[in-house]
Amino acid sequence: MPQAPSIDPDTVAYYESHGGLWWNESGPFWLLHRLNRLRAGYIRDHLIEIWPRYTDSDRPLTGLHILDLGCGGGILSEAVAQMGAAVTGVDIVARNIDCARTHGETVGSAVRYQVASAEILAGRGELYDVVLNMEVVEHVAELPIFLDACVRLVKPGGVMFVATINRTLASWLAAIVGAEHLLRWLPKGTHQWSKFPTDVELENLIEDRGMKVTNRTGVAVNPFTRTFRLTRYRGINYMLMARKPLE
Repeated sequence: MPQAPSIDPDTVAYYESHGGLWWNESGPFWLLHRLNRLRAGYIRDHLIEIWPRYTDSDRPLTGLHILDLGCGGGILSEAVAQMGAAVTGVDIVARNIDCARTHGETVGSAVRYQVASAEILAGRGELYDVVLNMEVVEHVAELPIFLDACVRLVKPGGVMFVATINRTLASWLAAIVGAEHLLRWLPKGTHQWSKFPTDVELENLIEDRGMKVTNRTGVAVNPFTRTFRLTRYRGINYMLMARKPLE
């Protein structure tokens, strides 16, 4: 795959070394498994508000074409596909895609996976109703270039969801000192605090590219029960939704 300018070689190396462990719910990605129900529900609820065609169905996202950027082992891709969406999962790490395909074949998932970057897909002129950009932006090398490509992938009237970690003292204490060093919930070096975009920075980058942020929420974790919930406080983890105007 051609090297896109937004790709961070250190991130590729990290996920190449851990890419076979995505579906081990006690392994290094257990936090994503715990988080997945919350973020999948957030995505579902807001898409139903925009496209309320199948709200009484257990497959309410039927008819939507969704791109899951940085899909990893397919944890979120599979959850969204189970709601009826046609999902394409892409990742720059071949080992991640191998793991996602293997698990998808095992459970009969219809997700289509490929090794690619946002820049490659945008260069092909691909368009999607929804682009999922979850826990990805804190790992890219050139965030403005990456977001340029992401926005180009959204159809007019479509939406993009972004989830990441804020760059605050609280996030340094929680995500770096707490999660990686004290609690050891994540391997050391999973995140670089300097690469976390603040919520204001991220919203400005997205809106400068022609999309409007229409919803934002914080995400909190209970360290004792290891459960997640939505919160007004966005100083550590946050998610947002942005919509592209109809042309």
